[in-house]
Amino acid sequence: MKLWPFNMEKRAAEPAPVDPYLAGWPGYPPAWGGVSADALLSNSAVAVRCVNLRSEMLASVGLFVFRRTSDGGRERADDLSLYSVLHDLMNPQMTAYEGREFLIRSLDLHGNAYARIERDNRGQVTALYPLDPGMVSVERLDSGRLRYKHTDARGGLQTYIQDEMLHVRGPSRDGMMGVSAIQFGRGAMSLRVSQAETATSLIANGLRPSGVMSYDERLTGDARVKIREAVADRLQGSSNAGQLLIMDGGAKYTPMAWTAEDAEFLASQKLSNEDVARLFGVPPTSVGITDKATYSNTEQEARSLVANCLGPLASRIEAAMLRCLLTEEGRRSLYIEHDLAALLKGDVAARFEAYRIGREIGALSPNDIRRRENETPIPGGDVYHQPANWIALGATPEVVT
Repeated sequence: MKLWPFNMEKRAAEPAPVDPYLAGWPGYPPAWGGVSADALLSNSAVAVRCVNLRSEMLASVGLFVFRRTSDGGRERADDLSLYSVLHDLMNPQMTAYEGREFLIRSLDLHGNAYARIERDNRGQVTALYPLDPGMVSVERLDSGRLRYKHTDARGGLQTYIQDEMLHVRGPSRDGMMGVSAIQFGRGAMSLRVSQAETATSLIANGLRPSGVMSYDERLTGDARVKIREAVADRLQGSSNAGQLLIMDGGAKYTPMAWTAEDAEFLASQKLSNEDVARLFGVPPTSVGITDKATYSNTEQEARSLVANCLGPLASRIEAAMLRCLLTEEGRRSLYIEHDLAALLKGDVAARFEAYRIGREIGALSPNDIRRRENETPIPGGDVYHQPANWIALGATPEVVT
């Protein structure tokens, strides 16, 4: 490893690595020996919905930089350029919503998400430029730090040191590279893709007539054509649905029914769809699997989506941003957090009932409630009240005159 003075890494010029997209070309197996992300998304509507739901919902909530105050509270650090990068514009070409959505999709599909960090002369983050994870390679230096190499669209190679890259990794086997749900569940994901390809092949190559018209006597070629055309003219199309069919000459009509094998194939596809939802941590009702849905469990699964799916994902992203975007000194007073409370508000009656309880026990002031509802504060609304019958044990209550 080559070092600059003051122990800084040097971006040594090295030959470009093998194109990371080569493994995705026809004839090359996926890197993890299973199914590629593109193959899964093109063959599973549930996988598409899982990825879209996780990225769109988490990108839609606020992501703020907070500063710890001397009294143990916190305030939004909106005077920092990083606040605007995470909340408003990630870079001049991309909104914060678009950039965060891109990073979450990269994390779900590839196990890693990357964004080049742009700083000013004071070291403050002024922009983030998300990178295609398939075009980024990572290596660990002798010092233990990481170095990133990005192949751009023109085939050029840029090298970045660890301080110049935001790297959000999924669950990792080596502490350096993350592993996606597709990689972990490659067997179940491959089964879903195989079932979709099998169904497509059956439709393209299979022959399943709607019924059989049989006669006791042998029919000539012309007679077969005339009977088929007569039946089609009489019954084919939505406008002829329910028409009465009358045939002479000893004709017998036998409709074709689904076989037991057909039913089992459909059932196995349903189980595979549920497996895909499980691997992404998304409740089945959230992605349109409503076979076992009821009014009560749908509401509970909506809350489970936030608590068990989006909550851990938000914590993973916050921790990575804390590590990559803030200095050691900055982490002592600043932290980054998603506002997931907006997803847990529930219906209006339940929300205001919770506000009433918080107001009565002195936990919330009128302005606290108004801020949560995105309303402007009112004069005198920062006063907290406490029930008169709540006094310290052994204390004498004051008499109000």
